[in-house]
Amino acid sequence: AAVIGAALAAKAAGAGHRRIAVELGRAAETVRGWLRRFAGRVEAVRVVFTGWCRALAADPVMPGPAGSVWADAIGALTAAAGALGTRFDTGEVPVWAMAAAISNGRLLAPGWPGRRSTRIDPDVS
Repeated sequence: AAVIGAALAAKAAGAGHRRIAVELGRAAETVRGWLRRFAGRVEAVRVVFTGWCRALAADPVMPGPAGSVWADAIGALTAAAGALGTRFDTGEVPVWAMAAAISNGRLLAPGWPGRRSTRIDPDVS
């Protein structure tokens, strides 16, 4: 999860798939596939993890616009991980481990997020 997460974060920072592939020591086609899959759900990822940030924090610090839809999604993921660490007093929570747990390992899989991506739906009051 951490390698794919690093690729997604690098794309959010403006890097292209070839440069990311070289930096991560992965095939360019593999990285391009990860980026294409994430691109197809980037707004849904932002919405899901913004919801988790809101659900986990008593007084959430919501991520603001970061300059691109990719950066907004990465910001939401990071904010949700921060809220999780604060909520359960665990310190820093690895962003990509949290993303894998909440998505059930399906962050880039077809059909995610579904109607309800986890057992706990943070949007249900």
